[in-house]
Amino acid sequence: MTDSDGSLPVWCAGEEWCPITATATLIGRKWHPVIVHRLLDGPLGFSALQREVDGISSKVLSDSLEDLEQRRLVDREIVSEKPVRVEYSLTETGRSLEPLVVAMGEWGDEHLEEAADRERSIA
Repeated sequence: MTDSDGSLPVWCAGEEWCPITATATLIGRKWHPVIVHRLLDGPLGFSALQREVDGISSKVLSDSLEDLEQRRLVDREIVSEKPVRVEYSLTETGRSLEPLVVAMGEWGDEHLEEAADRERSIA
């Protein structure tokens, strides 16, 4: 899935906007940037990661981690066999998203405010 230099293969028709759409496809799902953000501090087990990503269901977290793993942004390592314990960490490519994820947080701090109610919320 990655080239020898670690880059991810993509195909799109418009060279000018291709990098933007490819990046948005990689991290554009609702929980992906949050998961990457939480893993920036180091590896976490599934339960610890679920606590860190408040509001995510086990199913959605599991599906998101699987997707991020397939996209080579997250590594899954079995830490112990009995009981089975798994830790998730960022790959080098996943860690390279740090400036983007931090910039997203800074932009949000500057431009977003709490909605008065759910109907007015963008989430």
